[in-house]
Amino acid sequence: MTAQIIDGKAIAQKTCDELKTKISSLQDGAPSLAVILVGDDEASQIYVRNKKKKATEVGIDCHVIELSASIGESALLSTIDELNDNPHINGIIVQLPLPKHLDEQKIIAHISPDKDVDGFTPYNSGLLSYNNPSAFVSATPKGVLELLKSTGIDLVGKHAVVIGRSHIVGRPVAKLLLNADCTVTITHSHTVNLPEITQTADIIVSACGQPKMIKSSWLKEGVVILDVGITRVDGHLCGDVDFDDVKEKASFITPVPGGVGPMTIAMLLVNTYEAFLRAQAKGETSHCCHHKNCHCH
Repeated sequence: MTAQIIDGKAIAQKTCDELKTKISSLQDGAPSLAVILVGDDEASQIYVRNKKKKATEVGIDCHVIELSASIGESALLSTIDELNDNPHINGIIVQLPLPKHLDEQKIIAHISPDKDVDGFTPYNSGLLSYNNPSAFVSATPKGVLELLKSTGIDLVGKHAVVIGRSHIVGRPVAKLLLNADCTVTITHSHTVNLPEITQTADIIVSACGQPKMIKSSWLKEGVVILDVGITRVDGHLCGDVDFDDVKEKASFITPVPGGVGPMTIAMLLVNTYEAFLRAQAKGETSHCCHHKNCHCH
């Protein structure tokens, strides 16, 4: 067999097109997203520009708040407080990584759960653990599940192996798969005999950042592979999976780039739209946040 490609770029575009239609039909205001960018990390700046561009395309007001890399923790928390209290901001994300002197967990936990469209706060993580539908689910794991659903396979009872245990991808994607009635094994850097475990998997979600680590010999016939890893090697982007080596053994596989990556921004925008609808239900509307460091337009 030759694996069918799960085209994340096409699925993400379809999601964004549908979202644009929904937003264009809104009668009162538009969803608004505040992105806090601390420092001048080049990769973070690129990610934020991409988020703002895609948000604008679908009709979401995206406010980028640029702060100095030397900002103190209390000042950053105060900025988040302002956005938490602003009824015209629906979603808040803090672009990671933060400068080393800032406590990422403390900063993220300070975001209002109702505006935590990245799904990173302990509150939303807890709701996900309880399979509570009101949870904001982290964008990348949410995208992974949407890509899995696009294959049409029945997830019930499937053995899913997750490689990586980060709070951003590994743990939440494992919870999502468990909530979908998969049997889930979480593996990580201290796992013994990883290839023996992956050989039993019906589904593999890899997010460990080790380029081309997963080989054909690690897999059983017909496995479905979602490759979240992305690493630049010799000027080219590649995933955790040795694509050319495994493509004849898998039934479905995501490419890198063009697989999981595009879904991350799409799901972030879906979460922002959902946050807007919840805010509207409380009688709130959306317009410019008027923050002094905001680049709204």
